[in-house]
Amino acid sequence: MSERIHAPELPATREWFNVPAPLGLTALRGKVVLLDFWTYGCINCMHLLPGLRRLEEKYRDELVVIGVHSAKFANERKADNIRRILVRYDIDHPVVSDADFAIWKAYGARAWPTLVLIDPEGYVVATASGEGHLEQFDRAIAAVVRVFDEQKLIDRRPIPLLGRRSFSGDGSLERERLKTSVLAFPGKVLADESGSRLFIADSNHHRVLVTTLAGKVTETIGTGSAGWVDGGFDHARFYRPQGLALDGETLYVADTENHVVRAIDLPSRGVSTLAGTGRQAAWGGQGGAARETALNSPWDLLVANRLLFVAMAGTHQIWLVDLVRRLALPYAGTGREARIDGAIDEAAFAQPSGLALAGETIYVADSESNIIRAIQLPPENRVRTLTGGDLFDFGDRDGQGDAARLQHPLGVAWARGRLFIADTYNHKIKTLNPDTGDVRAFAGTGTEGHDDGPAAGATFYEPGGLSATSESLYVADTNNHAIRKVALADGRVETLGVK
Repeated sequence: MSERIHAPELPATREWFNVPAPLGLTALRGKVVLLDFWTYGCINCMHLLPGLRRLEEKYRDELVVIGVHSAKFANERKADNIRRILVRYDIDHPVVSDADFAIWKAYGARAWPTLVLIDPEGYVVATASGEGHLEQFDRAIAAVVRVFDEQKLIDRRPIPLLGRRSFSGDGSLERERLKTSVLAFPGKVLADESGSRLFIADSNHHRVLVTTLAGKVTETIGTGSAGWVDGGFDHARFYRPQGLALDGETLYVADTENHVVRAIDLPSRGVSTLAGTGRQAAWGGQGGAARETALNSPWDLLVANRLLFVAMAGTHQIWLVDLVRRLALPYAGTGREARIDGAIDEAAFAQPSGLALAGETIYVADSESNIIRAIQLPPENRVRTLTGGDLFDFGDRDGQGDAARLQHPLGVAWARGRLFIADTYNHKIKTLNPDTGDVRAFAGTGTEGHDDGPAAGATFYEPGGLSATSESLYVADTNNHAIRKVALADGRVETLGVK
């Protein structure tokens, strides 16, 4: 018989969220406890959230889920940033900040995400890393509840520190501390200079806004409630939409948490589903008919030659949707999470999250590997890294090629012969010369904030999306719930009055 492993206690000295005081395992005796080791920039970690919420609902009297936030990036260690992500993703279970990896090491975690199941007597029952294990954990929880129920060791009484749980994010203590605006965590923006329009992915309001270039709202697409519903503008529903691409009068939307791509016919004011089944694809999908092929967290889009390219963050690939034949297929990347250059069927990405087109080149913000990639379109079909570090090699440093450092860049845009980069976790806008690989800061101090003015003094807060006209760069300044306008000539920043 194998020796039982006692679960290490959770330190009371750490910062806790969604509870008024630290929550120790001793106080949870009689409950089944599920620890979720995560970091908020990891797409695989975010994929677990709906399943964890279902387990919380199913075992609402027996199970307590605790998130252990073991931050990968320096930016993710800050309490205010954790607080914002809890609100952004409707996380209302208790979360403890494990910034120094002490809890991670005590439990022997080795990857994000890692789940650890603890029985009502405080012993570790099961552990697993990565996605795809929640069904097994569901069965394990049911078995633990059954065994300990027979011994009358399950305590179904409410825990005072947890209060009344909603399991929907509405009860989050952190939500009460944050204020949004007309926008809520906008992820991407698209400027249509010829049509004098902006399209804004108002991600946490689950809708797309159409405004003038000055910010006046002319159309609201979607009810504002999360869901997957096609139809008219006032009936359709999205779920945290991100990337946008315009082809004539059709606007394509990466409907990220529905795992689909939507098509918006602007003249007829109708929304339809172009690709995806609404279910998250497993790793290794080969593609097929667009509406019959599952997708995995599509994050950004661009149109070229009747092909819609998709930054498929969840499978670490670039996909394409053939708009004529209505096929969805993997285009570049094996699905392995890594920095590997070469032919498109040999290259590897790490959570690609931003796309931009210049001539026959697609530029990619490869966020988790902290680099900018270039894909040469047919007939070359090759991937190369232009600048940055690697999966665990990040920072904030101007320089050339591999000497430069970025931190989780989410967006790119092409303008005036340069590539502009939303260096998201550094709270900056940078430029890249693709011929030399030279990276230079363009706007932002590197400290999170919301200050307009000259480039050197302006501040952003996790900017996530970029789009350019001939004179201006528009920025989806996600954590500021704002769209910022940056002059291409001198980098001067102003906040667009979206109203």
